[in-house]
Amino acid sequence: MTPQQLLTEEAENLEQVTELDISHLVIEDDTPVDNFQSEEQQRLLVEPLYSSQALPRPFLAAANVGLFYELKGDPIVPDIMLSLGVQRAADYSQRQNRSYFVWEFGKVPEVCIEIVSNQEGDELLLSKQSQRKGKIRTKLDTYAQIKIPYYVVFDPLQQIQGKEGMNGALLRVWTISPVGYTELTLNRQIINAGESVWLEGVGLGVMLWEGEFEEDVSRLWLRWCDQEGKPIPTGAEGREIERQRADTQQQQAQIERQRAEMERQQAEMERQRAERLAQKLREMGIDPDQV
Repeated sequence: MTPQQLLTEEAENLEQVTELDISHLVIEDDTPVDNFQSEEQQRLLVEPLYSSQALPRPFLAAANVGLFYELKGDPIVPDIMLSLGVQRAADYSQRQNRSYFVWEFGKVPEVCIEIVSNQEGDELLLSKQSQRKGKIRTKLDTYAQIKIPYYVVFDPLQQIQGKEGMNGALLRVWTISPVGYTELTLNRQIINAGESVWLEGVGLGVMLWEGEFEEDVSRLWLRWCDQEGKPIPTGAEGREIERQRADTQQQQAQIERQRAEMERQQAEMERQRAERLAQKLREMGIDPDQV
């Protein structure tokens, strides 16, 4: 085979390669890693976005899904990620459609959230186990490296409260800048329900909220919120809000009907009084129309 034929065959082979080979990447491992609180918290951060009109479609919000940002190496798996302007592919039988591959979606997610449940998650500082394995980057480092616009850490059980960790706060938020991450909560120690942080590039905020979610136990949760600090309602909360609104409208309509009936009765009483007065005048020989 001549050199020209070899070049022609190589070019034809390259044309047939239309997708990156991701067969070596582990996209799911069936390992249960979360506790009940983390699982509930993840649902509370995903479901309201889809059951409300808080964000324009399309967007992708997911929990515990691999975020692949390079062909070699393991993914990072945020507890929650939110990516605007993209949507899941319809065919889940294709491996490239079952995880978040940055090269498939064409962008990184806008927000990655970590819910601290123990001291092994590497959210802000490397655990002893990670150090023994030779890891050199925390999740904060990795998210900064791949330029995730917003990184949120929520520590409801106060697991990493040291100076290098949450430093007394329950919620900390970073945003990307030309020099790396800048902390939006640097001069704040967010520990109380109702406190929030606005994410300008997303059009939503995150807040601490105390209340009941799916069971009769009040806990402190992380939630999405609007610019006024009001939580984005879950589907159940949205239906309850609509029910209360409908009840209020029904009550207002009933009040209006009662007011109209009172006005009708008052008018009828006035008419009857006028009629009695006119009758008395006629009995006195006076034409009431001339008075």
